[in-house]
Amino acid sequence: MAQLEVVGVSKRFGNLRANDNISFSVRGGEVLAVLGENGAGKSTLMKIVSGFLRPDSGRVAVDGQTIPIGDPQAAIRAGIGMIHQHFMLIPRMTVMENLILGREPRTRLGSIDTRQAKQEVEDLSKRFGLHVDPNSPVESLSVGEQQRVEILKAFYRGAKILILDEPTALLTPQETDRLFGSIREFARQGLSVVFISHKLDEVMKISERVMVVRAGQLVDTVDTGQTDAFSLARMMVGRDVDLGASRTTSGLGNVVLTVDHLESQLSKGQPLLGPISFTLRHGEILGVAGVEGNGQQELAELLAGIRLPSSGTILLDDKRVDSLPIRRRLESDIAYVPADRQGEGLVLDLKIWENFILRDYYRPPFRKGLGIDVKVAKARTQAAVDAFDIRPNNIDLPSRALSGGNQQKLLLAREMSRNPRIMIVSQPTRGLDVGAIEYVHHQLMSLAQTGTAIVLISLELDELMKLSDRIMVLFRGQIQGIVARPEFRRDAIGLWMTGQKGQEVRQ
Repeated sequence: MAQLEVVGVSKRFGNLRANDNISFSVRGGEVLAVLGENGAGKSTLMKIVSGFLRPDSGRVAVDGQTIPIGDPQAAIRAGIGMIHQHFMLIPRMTVMENLILGREPRTRLGSIDTRQAKQEVEDLSKRFGLHVDPNSPVESLSVGEQQRVEILKAFYRGAKILILDEPTALLTPQETDRLFGSIREFARQGLSVVFISHKLDEVMKISERVMVVRAGQLVDTVDTGQTDAFSLARMMVGRDVDLGASRTTSGLGNVVLTVDHLESQLSKGQPLLGPISFTLRHGEILGVAGVEGNGQQELAELLAGIRLPSSGTILLDDKRVDSLPIRRRLESDIAYVPADRQGEGLVLDLKIWENFILRDYYRPPFRKGLGIDVKVAKARTQAAVDAFDIRPNNIDLPSRALSGGNQQKLLLAREMSRNPRIMIVSQPTRGLDVGAIEYVHHQLMSLAQTGTAIVLISLELDELMKLSDRIMVLFRGQIQGIVARPEFRRDAIGLWMTGQKGQEVRQ
């Protein structure tokens, strides 16, 4: 008998069909993976299952009993626990305080029974192998440890069906391996696990079955042992996808960028980044790895001119650019793709074609007299929209009409079309489906092949290992190590990401 059963779920938002008559089930002791393109309807479906959204039609049942829809508390009482990609913990509270919040055990006199609470937390940690100190403040924990707290919180509330939304997005390889060990233990004890991910290799490694959703509809559900990553990618996007292409270096040029003792400090003198030093060559892709919050954003902003350094220099060839304003850096052929596409990359109320020329509207070929050559601007935009398959293909729409993935493609199209000498790109494939990721990867490699030097900042270690000539690991604002492609090792890079030295540093 299925532990979780979802029958005929449909959901529309205006004219958008997010879910169209989707049915699936999960057995006790099973790991079901859910795959789909950006905007395919995966998150909407899981929000319905966990009670955060009310469907237009359909039902959700646990152990054969239909539960009230659109009621998160009812879902929790039925044993459904959802672990979101961005954790919902209170940093200043301890692990135990976060776990019992709202469900505190009480003594007969009405006070919180801390002894019982601690014992329950320790019992759950031991049962599921999720070891974490109940007295530690959450803000002192690593990302992987915080994730364990979120999972323990679900179990403390009685979860027997666990929904994990992109659970490895912020984890190191070692933390991912530990999580997979925990998931296998959950299944061994009879729990149901729904694993939402865009990483095909992880899906193949951890699941018994894979459910593929495309354009709000269920494409198929297959046994993992009877399929492969290429078949799953084809089901996701409706065409063959080249998953195997990776960077081949045919020889790099001279040094084009020199970063020397660059540092950015907080007002109290505590460094956010640095001092760090490195070089970048023509045609090179330098990957920047690290757990989120270890100086990657500060590095991107320093190179792009959004943030000025407290000390150190940035040389473009032999010319200092560290004190130049943003526009002057753009005119020096430095391009920048920020991680926050909506807050920093695009003006959402401007039309697609207006955003495309936003960097260069004041100079040729877009300048015409005192105004803009709209014909040229639209022609250039349309060519880029076609090349990057940006949907909907209507350049007069405001940019906010695009999905997050298509906004990212617009941003990448704009910066790549400028043929920059140096490109700083942060999280280029966040929110993109495998087909779009394939295209972006090919574009970045082609750009490097023409001589553009690229600083590639990504939380996806597989992406960095696929595209980079060298990988530089940041930990607490310092360079923990730099390694060249022939010596890439996931385990060593993962150790660097946690602050441990695993190999000799090469620069």
